[in-house]
Amino acid sequence: MNIPRKFLPAIGACLLAMTTFLPAQDRVFKNSAATGNLIELYSSEGCSSCPPAEAWLNHLQNAPGLWKDIFPVAFHVDYWDGLGWPDRFARPEYTQRQRDYAARLNQESVYTPEFVVNGREWHRGWLGGGTLPPETAAKTGELALIVHADGRFSASYRSAASPAQALILNIALLGLNVSTDVKRGENSGEKLKHDFVVLGFSSSPMQARNDKSFQADPGPVKSSTSDAPGAVVAWVSDPDGTVLQVTGGWLMPPGAEASR
Repeated sequence: MNIPRKFLPAIGACLLAMTTFLPAQDRVFKNSAATGNLIELYSSEGCSSCPPAEAWLNHLQNAPGLWKDIFPVAFHVDYWDGLGWPDRFARPEYTQRQRDYAARLNQESVYTPEFVVNGREWHRGWLGGGTLPPETAAKTGELALIVHADGRFSASYRSAASPAQALILNIALLGLNVSTDVKRGENSGEKLKHDFVVLGFSSSPMQARNDKSFQADPGPVKSSTSDAPGAVVAWVSDPDGTVLQVTGGWLMPPGAEASR
């Protein structure tokens, strides 16, 4: 197959993004403490109300509980793309994830910015302020995520009690210190900085080894942009979205993305 020359730079950039974050050897992220807080922000570069929410999420890089009690992820939705600025981080599947939440939580509609913490709506009508959610006291089990040197992911979860339903493993690759010069739309003329923005996402069922032990081998999780992932977050959830356990951490030191 002959690839048009005009596409070669983009393909090369995507391959570089995939190889840059790969560890020299397998890396393991593990959490067996009380369930952390998965903070999901639903956002868009085409929404003028979103930059303050993104800035609040960005400041969590300096939170003492990051990767212990706090696990931030920012999903960009695509339903504002038609207003003049197509968000390069937005994906239809992220919009559908938010719509699924809206249906489960009996919301009348989706909106941005929206925060969802551990599968529940948080701070509706958020206007640029807010304190961190309370720490979760329950200890639900141990989640271990392996980032293999060849780009594959695998995970295991040992539950403290027998789950009532099938379990789902979610993995998000996150961009750190990435920015966009917005040329059109509601944020025209702004330079928007993003931390914890989702570059790639995978959701797959976990296979039961027995009534309390589960595993998943989703394979590689691909970045949808040329930006190199700087962190990864994985969580186990019930089909209704309830988060059972979260783990994750840096794939490269903060600031390394900007120095390349």
